[in-house]
Amino acid sequence: MKVVLIGYRGTGKSTVGRILADRLGLPFYDTDAMVEARAGRSIPAIFADEGEEEFRALERAVVAGLTDVDGVVATGGGAVLDQANVAALRRGGRVVLLEADAETIAERTKGSDRPPLTALPPADEVAALLARRRPHYCAAADFALSTAGLTPAETADAVLGLLKGRERDPQVMDGFRLPPEEAERLHSLRPATGLYGIAGHPCLHSRSPELYTALFATYGIDAAYTFFDHPEFGEILRAARALGVQGLSVTVPHKAAALAAADEVDPHAQAIGAANTLVFCGDQIRATNTDWTGVRRPLEGAGAGTAVVLGAGGAAAGAVYALLDLGCEVTVLARNLRQAEGLAGRFRCRAGEIRDFAGMTPPDVVVHATPVGMGTDPRTLLSATDLDPATTVFDLVYTPQETPLLRAAAARGCRTIPGTEMFVYQACEQFLHMTGIQVRPETVREVLGL
Repeated sequence: MKVVLIGYRGTGKSTVGRILADRLGLPFYDTDAMVEARAGRSIPAIFADEGEEEFRALERAVVAGLTDVDGVVATGGGAVLDQANVAALRRGGRVVLLEADAETIAERTKGSDRPPLTALPPADEVAALLARRRPHYCAAADFALSTAGLTPAETADAVLGLLKGRERDPQVMDGFRLPPEEAERLHSLRPATGLYGIAGHPCLHSRSPELYTALFATYGIDAAYTFFDHPEFGEILRAARALGVQGLSVTVPHKAAALAAADEVDPHAQAIGAANTLVFCGDQIRATNTDWTGVRRPLEGAGAGTAVVLGAGGAAAGAVYALLDLGCEVTVLARNLRQAEGLAGRFRCRAGEIRDFAGMTPPDVVVHATPVGMGTDPRTLLSATDLDPATTVFDLVYTPQETPLLRAAAARGCRTIPGTEMFVYQACEQFLHMTGIQVRPETVREVLGL
């Protein structure tokens, strides 16, 4: 058994870790103490002589040596900023984030000999670094616990309670669409096994469960991934909380509702107005959007130019955001002109109806961001004759991989990008937000046979 304590210094990791190790009958490892032992000098001396970079290299080597240990590990406050550290700590372990507010931490660490990491006054530095690090802490953690007002012994008791997990009642999923074999799997999950899922309606076509199941096995994470298929996002959220879900991938039609449900929203999701990723951290929900990364990455290197986005929903907003970030001049076209104008107005773009495409100068890029053509749907919003051979056509629909629109574009001689490419890149970014581990695109393609 490996238990890992992460969080800012002053949250009690070392003190609580020793108590936990004693109660569990396990060895205790303090990564800061191990760094000092390896270097033969104190951390302040390492910073003074060789700087933070050398300290981080020593820390990385120490953490790598703890990959397969049984024991309780207390980490340095910045350890999980390194994705290699997170992968080593998460393998075969349960990661607990110990938290406290900035004022409490500043008081607890007053007079410390640790070197400052910024030019800010101590209390301001704590607040600034907490804000910067919290997304990393939440991504790497299986559980989060506030230590404010608790003694170290009380904190250890609370951690032991978290490690037992929770008894899950799959009946909270009554009314959800769920394959029979998946319902049986939920019944058989151990209380301590982590749980993630895809939230949407419909979403049983999603390959996310297949991908996450393989990645959890690859990185030694004791977790499962399931479907939350329901037309009401409030019902999904209720079930997710009852089951102790740690993260949700969100698809149509719930991306706006997911954003509204979050306690913390990152700048990308805020600008896009939709969230496709929710991370549950303690009693808080963090929201982000990785769809825009999935659009941006396959188009990198093409150069700025003109672009048309077909659609006006959450995926379309992510596409507009990505194209603007690439320096493109964007026009939003939708069947509903008011919706197109609404989305375009937020980003100061042009707007129109789908039928307007025929009268436009051929754009350099077309991004299709509606469900048309998904599954067995034979429809396409544009035909081969609507397209110019010099246009790049990117269809965000990824099931099937070759959509009617992509067939039409290929017949016209266009460069085509399938929605699987968006899925690959957004999945890499989403897994990072969910677990703190960076996955290579090649790994995702290999898992999905792409």
